[in-house]
Amino acid sequence: MTQRLTIRRPDDWHVHLRDGAMLEAVLPWTARQFGRAIVMPNLDPPVTDMARARAYRERIHATLPEGAGFQPLMTCYLTDRTDPDDLALGHAEGVFTAAKLYPAGATTNSAHGVTDIANIRPVLERMERIGMPLLVHGEVTDPEIDIFDREAVFLERVLAPLRRDFPALNVVLEHVTTAEGVAFVEEGGSGLAATITPHHLIINRNALFAGGLRPHAYCLPVAKRERHRLALRRAATSGSARFFLGTDSAPHTVERKESACGCAGVWNAPFALEAYTAVFDAEGALDRLEAFSSENGPRFYGLPLNSGTVTLERSAGMVPERIGEVVPFGAGESFGWSLAADA
Repeated sequence: MTQRLTIRRPDDWHVHLRDGAMLEAVLPWTARQFGRAIVMPNLDPPVTDMARARAYRERIHATLPEGAGFQPLMTCYLTDRTDPDDLALGHAEGVFTAAKLYPAGATTNSAHGVTDIANIRPVLERMERIGMPLLVHGEVTDPEIDIFDREAVFLERVLAPLRRDFPALNVVLEHVTTAEGVAFVEEGGSGLAATITPHHLIINRNALFAGGLRPHAYCLPVAKRERHRLALRRAATSGSARFFLGTDSAPHTVERKESACGCAGVWNAPFALEAYTAVFDAEGALDRLEAFSSENGPRFYGLPLNSGTVTLERSAGMVPERIGEVVPFGAGESFGWSLAADA
């Protein structure tokens, strides 16, 4: 049995670092494990242009612990009025790595998102031409659609037509949660990939109601039935280059989670790599963890692989019940692995 595992330093291809005091609280946890991260732009107000992205990146750099070798990769929050010229210039100058499509009202701070794909056709045409990836929150917001079906309906109504209209556009279906989503990516041709979170690999929708309402298991997209969780585990550990690590770590304070209208989001950053390792270990696929965590993402984005390494070792260490004002994913439990002190 493997007791110690060293892999190339991984990247997080989907993370929410927030801003202000929350940024200061959560950033060190992401920076300790990951070399780079795709930083989500759904602040309030959102990061909708090059100037705001530069300013946000500067705040992240100013908050990093001394000596941290971490690189934030910025994204542009698309709206119905996104300027294709500003977006393209931001990409050319290395400010924007990608652009993020939030259907308006789909998740936290998405009210300014896109109301109709038709409204951003000029933007998508420009992105396809310059090779700028589109990152998609894949859910419809139609109130008549059951919340557990919103990803599958999005694939049919939005993503399939988008792929037909823009076949050369590189697309990431972020935080995929369904068997239908996995199949769509597997069968979707080149230029299509998906990120998978640790919590969607570990919990199904029963976790929301285990002995009572569990607000810290509530995220968007919500966890689905067990058959979907198993499909995600098969995809993540399959060795397919189309799937890679993206935590969707999304912190909220205890007060905002445990309220009459609790916020969506799971904060998994403190022990994300340990959680993924536990999944790959259980599936007998530790030999495929490095590709999923450290190779598939950079290759899709056309970026170099990280040069450093991290080491994990078997450990019975427990996840704290609370870190500051936030409850981490797996609180009070052990993933059976820990990041080595010399990592």
